[in-house]
Amino acid sequence: MELHTLSSVGRTIMGILSGNPQNEPMHYGEVAGVWAYLFTTKSLYAEYQVFLNHTGDVDLRDFIQDVIRGKKQEIEQVENLLKANGVALPPAPPDRPSVSIEQIPAGARINDPEIAGAITRDIALGLVSCSSIIGQCIREDIAAMFVQYHANNLQLGARLLRLNKEKGWLIPPPLHVQAPEAVHV
Repeated sequence: MELHTLSSVGRTIMGILSGNPQNEPMHYGEVAGVWAYLFTTKSLYAEYQVFLNHTGDVDLRDFIQDVIRGKKQEIEQVENLLKANGVALPPAPPDRPSVSIEQIPAGARINDPEIAGAITRDIALGLVSCSSIIGQCIREDIAAMFVQYHANNLQLGARLLRLNKEKGWLIPPPLHVQAPEAVHV
């Protein structure tokens, strides 16, 4: 039994050093980070379907549709990665039906600025999540996948920032326009 265990460890070490990332096992940190990312992405996918129903602004609607398409691709890629590594997939909320904004009572609607603010927050958190996963990866293929997701989030964030500014939805914190007078000691 002990010899078998040593042999298994030896094969694992050789897999890590083989140069082919797909032959390398995922370590626990990679599994936990990737699994949590998938769980969150599935939740966001359903949330953005709801946002799409509530959105009245055409530009924001187009943006959300692009984000939903991107999330769907990420979900498929990450699911394939986890399946290939024998990791159970997290649950997914059901897809939300498409409804007309007129079907949603005015008092129950989520406003466009609120939607844009929530997605802005999600993009910022996605950048942090991708960076964390990249930083802990020893598998180059997984790191490269999350570098791409990080780049996608950067592009979406820049696009949404422009949209927030154009629509007047951006509420800046207090601006610091004057430096205090220099104190002479």
